[in-house]
Amino acid sequence: MTTDLPRLRRLLGAPETAWLIDRIRRRLEAGQPLDTTLTRGGADEAERAAVARLLGRAPRPGRSLSVPLPAVDGVLRDSGVCPDGLAAAVVALTGPVTLRREAADELSRAWDDAFAALADAVADRPELVDWYRELHATGLVRRLARTPEEAAPLLATLARILPRLPLSPPQSLSTFAARTTGDAHALDHGPLATLTLDAVRTLTGTPPGTGADRRRDTWAAAGLLLDELSSQVLVLNLPGDGHTAAGRALAALAAVGQPAVLTLRQLLRDAPQPPRGGVAYVCENPAVMLAAADLLGARCPPLVCLQGQPSTAALRLLRLYTDAGWTLRYHGDFDWGGVRIATRLLTRVPWTPWRYTADDYLAALTAHPHTGPLAGSAAETPWDPALATELSRAGRRIEEELVLAALLDDLGDLAP
Repeated sequence: MTTDLPRLRRLLGAPETAWLIDRIRRRLEAGQPLDTTLTRGGADEAERAAVARLLGRAPRPGRSLSVPLPAVDGVLRDSGVCPDGLAAAVVALTGPVTLRREAADELSRAWDDAFAALADAVADRPELVDWYRELHATGLVRRLARTPEEAAPLLATLARILPRLPLSPPQSLSTFAARTTGDAHALDHGPLATLTLDAVRTLTGTPPGTGADRRRDTWAAAGLLLDELSSQVLVLNLPGDGHTAAGRALAALAAVGQPAVLTLRQLLRDAPQPPRGGVAYVCENPAVMLAAADLLGARCPPLVCLQGQPSTAALRLLRLYTDAGWTLRYHGDFDWGGVRIATRLLTRVPWTPWRYTADDYLAALTAHPHTGPLAGSAAETPWDPALATELSRAGRRIEEELVLAALLDDLGDLAP
């Protein structure tokens, strides 16, 4: 039967009845019947007049406006404006109606299809099962790719990448990306890089975090190198071995008391093999190592310098030695920046303080009463909670160079 669209628009298509059409359409989408009365609070005069014309009655007084939908349906059928009734009229005015439950089910099936390739890829990786379940349940993928159609190729590419990780031997991130995706820069940034890094954290146990250093650490833990050469660590007299090139270089330089620089490439591809057990001292600033090399030379105990925030190379080296049973003794600047460096190191490798406690700070303050003020926000000192308290109370910083003599005395006392 034919709908008289011009008359229908005059009856129900005006702005004054838009609220009514919208409410009816939402009921249709929810699968609810139209055998009820809809009420609008605070209706204006134009809306009241439109409903009165529709139902053929004078506007009723009151603040609310009630519209019995069966009456509207009867008007449309009896007048011939829409012989199929109110539901058909709403479709004619606003377009086809899709049941929300059906639409939701269809969308859910589409997302399941988009995840199918990744589900297959992790089926034999029990260490990724919980990660996959959470990824599917949360909104990360939906934020990165707004539709299942957009997500499907992204997740299919991720499914090709994950079975190859962790990688051994290591290779550059760009080379790996080119071989697995056809684009050397596919893992530099963007949704694919975000999802891959998320999976790598689960595979390697790397803690979450932001920043270039943490990103570098995460990739390196999976054997993917952002830059094998710029990440370096400075060492003095760290014992090497005769089996690797890096180990031989360490031994040769230790014999003459000269500092050595190890790159991440060497530590991943040709890492020294530490002897079992031992103690290494770790400092924050190169000035300590320079002075130790000048004063003690080959007699200095093993010393590692972070040069600020621990690099991926430094963390890799220290893990090699702690895994071989070595004890690390750490000293850094007595300021909030130094505390954060020490805390970050402690989350990655175990160490014990080397003149880096509250008592040591108070002794340094007594010896150097005119140091500069602390800057930045306070931080915790988990290896000695009292240190953070004393730093906040005194409000003064003590840089490593100020206690250099004491550090050198310690190293000298240990020298053979």
